[in-house]
Amino acid sequence: MTEIRFYHLDKTMLEQALPEILGKALEKGYRAVVKVPDEKRRNDLNDHLWTYHPESFLPHGTKKDGYEADQPIWLTEGDDNPNKADLLILTGGASSEKTGEFNLCCDMLDGRDEEAVKAARSRWKTYKESGYDVTYWQQTDQGSWKKKG
Repeated sequence: MTEIRFYHLDKTMLEQALPEILGKALEKGYRAVVKVPDEKRRNDLNDHLWTYHPESFLPHGTKKDGYEADQPIWLTEGDDNPNKADLLILTGGASSEKTGEFNLCCDMLDGRDEEAVKAARSRWKTYKESGYDVTYWQQTDQGSWKKKG
């Protein structure tokens, strides 16, 4: 069954945390789908991943780029998995009907947004009731992640 991890962003923004998580995922051999709430957010995140660090590169693509099956990281506002990813990353409150098709799902939670926190609590409850293994990860002052409770 899919492992669900809630990542509580309260020290950095998604734009800082996501490249690190994606880099570690690629090092471990994962292919990833990053789901965003809308096309604008997808385009913004796509641009960011090309420019976030001059000495780093995260191979990724969107439907504009094509070659869907070849992309190690796929950015989408849809519920597609054309690169046969085993990691799903949900951002901006996005959800998926296909969570169970992935080995790991990371729900990135903006802890500075009370509505986002409330919505995440509801998703947590739904996942638990559906039998998923759900864990909570919080940022440390050093920017790493620590599993809580």
